[in-house]
Amino acid sequence: MREKQPAAAPLAEDHAKASWAEAKASAVLVLADGTVFEGIGFGATGHAVGEVCFNTAMTGYQEILTDPSYAGQIITFTFPHIGNVGTNDDDIETVNMAATPGARGVVLHTAITPPSNYRARRHLDQWLKTRGVIGLSGIDTRALTSRIRVKGMPNAVIAHEPSGRFDLDALKREAREWPGLVGMDLVPMVTSGQRFTWDETPWEWGKGYGRQERPRFHVVAIDYGIKRNILRQLAGKGCRVTVVPAQTSSADILALEPDGVFLSNGPGDPAATGAYAVPVIRDIIDKGIPTFGICLGHQMLGIAVGAKTVKMHQGHHGANHPVKDLRTGKVEITSMNHGFAVDSATVFGAVPPGSVPRPARQSLSVPALRRDDAATEETHLTLIVPRHLPLSYCGRSICGKCRLRLQPAAKNFHQLPTRCRIRQPVLLAAVNSALASIGLLSLVKEGPWQRKGMRLTTD
Repeated sequence: MREKQPAAAPLAEDHAKASWAEAKASAVLVLADGTVFEGIGFGATGHAVGEVCFNTAMTGYQEILTDPSYAGQIITFTFPHIGNVGTNDDDIETVNMAATPGARGVVLHTAITPPSNYRARRHLDQWLKTRGVIGLSGIDTRALTSRIRVKGMPNAVIAHEPSGRFDLDALKREAREWPGLVGMDLVPMVTSGQRFTWDETPWEWGKGYGRQERPRFHVVAIDYGIKRNILRQLAGKGCRVTVVPAQTSSADILALEPDGVFLSNGPGDPAATGAYAVPVIRDIIDKGIPTFGICLGHQMLGIAVGAKTVKMHQGHHGANHPVKDLRTGKVEITSMNHGFAVDSATVFGAVPPGSVPRPARQSLSVPALRRDDAATEETHLTLIVPRHLPLSYCGRSICGKCRLRLQPAAKNFHQLPTRCRIRQPVLLAAVNSALASIGLLSLVKEGPWQRKGMRLTTD
């Protein structure tokens, strides 16, 4: 007699077939050139337009997704295991929680796995839903990354619809018509609405975040989209930090009597934001206040001293970028996030390494800078630069105070006779770096000006 099959067998067979069935696409990434990537959606539903970049970091995805500098962008993670440690309330970089959350979308290779970390408070999928960020998984991120490396960062629309029904023609049109980040000022979307102070210090194992109770310096941070960890680092170094909105006037900043001014990171085109930010930065530099910047702030500082910025082909986004100091040979692994850069061709002295022949380097004589402590006398500084320095460097302003310019001289050299006290330590450091890049020793040595931030003196 034939034995009867268990009733559960057909169900097991159906389950096996279902496990091999290809899931229906519920999300798409539509590039401006018409290319469509299909995958499985997660996070918020709807659609968003932005510029697609790739990030090579293996960790820190929550910090990346809340970095205001990513406003207007869709992030493709090259590392496959994103979401495996969940999300928490400590790893958020956004200061202004009422502002734009940062990235407009996220693209992953592998579906998000359940979180496995003692700090996890929420699944990444749920966290993205609450922040309104659209996600797409299951696509070939290596192919997308290669495409970006070859063709540059494309404009695109990311869309998530559980039913899988999309108007691809409309999405292609939206991606094609979006103007892109060049010329776009996104800072108003992410900056703070009012002035505030910051005293939280970096996280420590077993202690969490601390407080700066005995600050030695007062730093004013201009918020173009600042990150929390930058503020924590400043506080941890002994600074009392006052954060001001992006469009704060130089008069209001100077009234706070800062020991230094920090220009923060932020999204968008530095030339566009610089329309109102650069005049403020120039005023601060002209007052002799130590000024430095990161990301967008660094780029606008470059504009303020006469350089220009350019859109990068693929940008630098990740936590593992090797950078070599050409003067020392030391290589450091750095964290980067920028799609614009200061154009080296517009920076005085920034010539490619090795472009100055070694014999010429060795035969150069550099006049010493005379000490001048008398207020009634002038400091005379002469910079001698090889004649074969590209002529495009002539006419570049190197002093934000008096707008001194490099002028051609006879025969084999360019000469710059300078009759002023350069009062900006930041610019002095830039001049030193420029001289080092063309093989000359630094003219500016340690002296009282470093402590006062005022007068250049040296032996």
